[in-house]
Amino acid sequence: MQENKNKEAEKPGFGQIMLSTLAAAIGVQSNKNRERDFQSGSIMHYLVAGIIFTALFVLILAWIVKGVLSNMG
Repeated sequence: MQENKNKEAEKPGFGQIMLSTLAAAIGVQSNKNRERDFQSGSIMHYLVAGIIFTALFVLILAWIVKGVLSNMG
């Protein structure tokens, strides 16, 4: 019973999942956080976070390029 409570306490929250996704995207994930993610995280949470991050990244890049091109003439 105590082991289940410890696992529940170690599950990463929304903010930790987002930070892990960002850290993984730029390649600076710590070993401790990587182990936490693989041991107690749900694959679906990380897949959704990765898809959201990728979509936002592409949209932001498109917005920047559009802004630069419109300022050039």
